[in-house]
Amino acid sequence: MARRGGPGRDKAAAKGKAPAKAAGAPAKGRRGGGRAEREPVARPVGGGLAELIPDRERPNGWSLLIDGAPQSHVDLDDPAHLSFAYQRRIGHVIDLAAPPLQPLRVLHLGGGAFTLARYTAATRPRSTQQIVELDAPLVQLVRDHLPLDPQARVRVRTADAREGLGRFPDGWADLIVADVFSGARTPAHLTSAGFLTEVRRVLASSGRYVANLADGPPLAHLRGQVATAAAVFPELALAADPVVWRGRRFGNAVLLASALPLPVAEFTRRVATDPHAGRVEHGRALGDFTGGAAVVTDEAAKPSPAPPPSVFENP
Repeated sequence: MARRGGPGRDKAAAKGKAPAKAAGAPAKGRRGGGRAEREPVARPVGGGLAELIPDRERPNGWSLLIDGAPQSHVDLDDPAHLSFAYQRRIGHVIDLAAPPLQPLRVLHLGGGAFTLARYTAATRPRSTQQIVELDAPLVQLVRDHLPLDPQARVRVRTADAREGLGRFPDGWADLIVADVFSGARTPAHLTSAGFLTEVRRVLASSGRYVANLADGPPLAHLRGQVATAAAVFPELALAADPVVWRGRRFGNAVLLASALPLPVAEFTRRVATDPHAGRVEHGRALGDFTGGAAVVTDEAAKPSPAPPPSVFENP
């Protein structure tokens, strides 16, 4: 598992990648019109050394790594393609947020390679989207080498996620997507009930919140995050790999929350039939999972746990 969690082939990319170009060297491909050669690109960003690695299986696919950890995957020819398991699960949330093709107002906390914003623009044309990303050099790298479709209505703001969230008016968003990591950990101030209260303020009354979380045995952080979300939102669901649920491996979990009932049955079906199948819990079973974990306050908040080094090794 990487900072943002990918399938095994992405972990292998982190270990088996070719030597990167010098920082700032342009990538060959879409920007230059040719595809005969595509070489990795490397550039220092706020979070470490960012690398763009060509996907040898997709002619215009790229993986974003930071300090060797896979962050995002983008296919410029097919932005509706989601390679990472956790991103496919968030893609299901986007698909189920409204009837097909209906535009949404979406706030993305954390940008990465803008994968989920691209997906939303491709599957829901005319959506209005805002990305809040703290790492300005990373934003520039993505803009330079993985440009957004000029027809996509996506605005990128450089700011801290919680600070940027506070600038939005009440009820602005139909969907808020949180995928924020500093290094390999979610910052403490994005794990509290105070943060989620602000999320609920910015959501429309029927809006939904979805977050990429990461944890490993004994899942204390994940239990605390579910308990904290339950203190703010009456409706919750959580999707994760079975081995993560059983506390056998560090990995990603996707938390879905709303003030109104969620499409749990369809979300469960989609997650279960993904190429990398997961399991969804909700209701009483999810409440039991918390095991009496305390609600996280701003004063007691801590970053999510760091993944063990073995997460980044080939199986």
